Amino acid sequence: MTKNITFSADEALIEEAREVARLNNTTLNEQFRLWLEQYARQRRVQQFEALMARTKGQYSSGGRVFTRDERNERR
Repeated sequence: MTKNITFSADEALIEEAREVARLNNTTLNEQFRLWLEQYARQRRVQQFEALMARTKGQYSSGGRVFTRDERNERR
């Protein structure tokens, strides 16, 4: 479900942003949706990166290279 929201910004800045969007064959609305999605997901990315940093070096195959069948084995 899409919900409308209202923002306030300098009129000249809005017009400049619309022109940039037009030059990129898109709309200011579409660019804002893309930005909002990225902005909202930043926390999840940061949490994932923190998890990867915490687990780095904790797990090791001991240098063993697994075969394709071993990597795809279901338990």
